[in-house]
Amino acid sequence: MSMRALARGLTAAAAAAGAVALGLTAPTAQAATPLPYVALGDSYSAGSGLLPLDPTASPLCARSTADYPHVIAARTGARLTDVTCGGAETKDFTGSQYPGVAPQTDALSDSTRLVTLTIGGNDSGTFIDAILACGSAGVVTAGQGSPCASLYGDTFDNTVDNTTYPAVRAALQQVRDKAPNARVAVLGYPWIVPAKSDPSCFAKMPIASGDVPYLRDLETHLNAAVEHAAQDTGATFVDMASASDGHDACAPAGTRWIEPILFGTNFVPVHPNALGEQQMAARTLAVLGEG
Repeated sequence: MSMRALARGLTAAAAAAGAVALGLTAPTAQAATPLPYVALGDSYSAGSGLLPLDPTASPLCARSTADYPHVIAARTGARLTDVTCGGAETKDFTGSQYPGVAPQTDALSDSTRLVTLTIGGNDSGTFIDAILACGSAGVVTAGQGSPCASLYGDTFDNTVDNTTYPAVRAALQQVRDKAPNARVAVLGYPWIVPAKSDPSCFAKMPIASGDVPYLRDLETHLNAAVEHAAQDTGATFVDMASASDGHDACAPAGTRWIEPILFGTNFVPVHPNALGEQQMAARTLAVLGEG
């Protein structure tokens, strides 16, 4: 069985289990109105980089109909309102990200029963700035040493603690206030780089060998901040760490869930591919099914 076939099977199994637990089974002629589901969040929720694009979304959002919210809705029969948008920050939950794009929490109401999201990675530019900075530094040193860690030290981690965490916590509380009857699931970010440096990856992810664990630790820190904010606000955290281990951007095509900076398939690099979005959906449904 191919990895893709296996992934499809796992997605279907996990989705079925989660659907039963949430009452999200696909509607029959006698079934009640499908469960109202609102998807919020950034490019990891929007599937930015995947085709086909959602014709109902602003082109600036680069939202895909192959994003994990669409996968969840297709598996469960939930009635999806997808307002995810590439580049979204926590401030875009209550403010307009682009002209004509409404604040994301405007989609929520008392009738909303399920909310999913990824958020926090774009706040203060922390994570994308770290990837760009480490990539640039890695090119300069031809992949040797840890130039990014030497230059930036605790800067990115301090921003996560002092800015990202309180912003995510406030955003999740806004979601809870606008959708008091909903179960809220906030996903962690899947691994972008492996636990250890692999020399063969430098051509795809030009990050110096010593900065690979530096970026891995930063992503761990970011996900921990998101998890902490979820706990503070009564949301369910969907931990992607174990599930995505070995499926980072350095893994081979067909195994990786995240496309690399160079020689990837997405038109937006360092984002989930179709397999990654499917597996984010599967993991979400599996976690929701435990509740």
